[in-house]
Amino acid sequence: MNDTGTKRWILIIGSLSVLLTACALTALRLGSTRLSSTQIFDALFHDQDSVTASIILGIRLPRVILAIAVGGALSVAGTLLQGLFRNPLVEPYTLGISGGASLGVCIAILTGLPALLGVTAYPLAGFAGAGIVIVLVYGLGLRTGRLQPNTMLLIGVMISFVSSSLVMLLMAVSEQDDLSNIVFWIMGSLDEPSPVLIRLVLAGSIAGLVIALYHSLALNAMVLGDDEAALLGIHTARTRKILFVTASLLTGLSVSAGGIIMFVGLIVPHFMRMVAGSDHRILIISSFLGGASFLTFCDIVARMVIAPLELPVGVITGIIGGVVFIYVLGKKKVAI
Repeated sequence: MNDTGTKRWILIIGSLSVLLTACALTALRLGSTRLSSTQIFDALFHDQDSVTASIILGIRLPRVILAIAVGGALSVAGTLLQGLFRNPLVEPYTLGISGGASLGVCIAILTGLPALLGVTAYPLAGFAGAGIVIVLVYGLGLRTGRLQPNTMLLIGVMISFVSSSLVMLLMAVSEQDDLSNIVFWIMGSLDEPSPVLIRLVLAGSIAGLVIALYHSLALNAMVLGDDEAALLGIHTARTRKILFVTASLLTGLSVSAGGIIMFVGLIVPHFMRMVAGSDHRILIISSFLGGASFLTFCDIVARMVIAPLELPVGVITGIIGGVVFIYVLGKKKVAI
């Protein structure tokens, strides 16, 4: 890569890093109690026993970390899947993972699992449901001995429809309190009380980013087609398995902690492809930073638009993502 390309990449990554930092600081400042930058700095590094420190360290900072982890993970997953399937409409939830997670949470709520496991019941049930779908899609996609992208996509869509129908059935027969819990989780939220789960999602998202970057050159070749990639020395079957599993696990982790947060894995890779180009070496990093910034911003809007009440962040991502997606399609600059 020449000096001009290197400078452009540095500019893109630097700009997105500044954007993410600005979104994170704004999220720490805004809320029912507005804080100054000085108060935030003191709470983080000096007076950690104050009320301000309790607000920052106990509520807002974990929420920001989770937004960065989930937004980055979903965006990287979307980038990988769009590249693997060579389809700009593929996103993490297209493969039915969100439907399986929703069904798992609904079953957990109706069976009283939260009373036994506490706050970890929802994420555990969601991850279990997502994991079952991953195994089903992956296993059925290997019926011929190799992964069939189109077959896997159709299987995922059908599983999503079946899971959604079962969720609607369970909602129809559930009690009012259970129904409220199901609806709130399905709409997505970053109000996760478990610091262990937050650290797990953050570690998982960073690990997924590293794996994706390691295979970025192979993914560049596979976008041209499996035959062309094989001629370049790429083990296409193995790479496809690794990247599909990575994208699925990133999605499962995100769903387990934040519920169903739509559009992040669809619209962010589209927009970043317009900004950074189709080279996955820069596209993957840009998508992680862009997704983290986008979800952090949406969480700010969700907390502030009808403060002191809070909207589910999945509602905000759906509205903003849908509008931006229509704009992107109108510009006709999307390409795989």
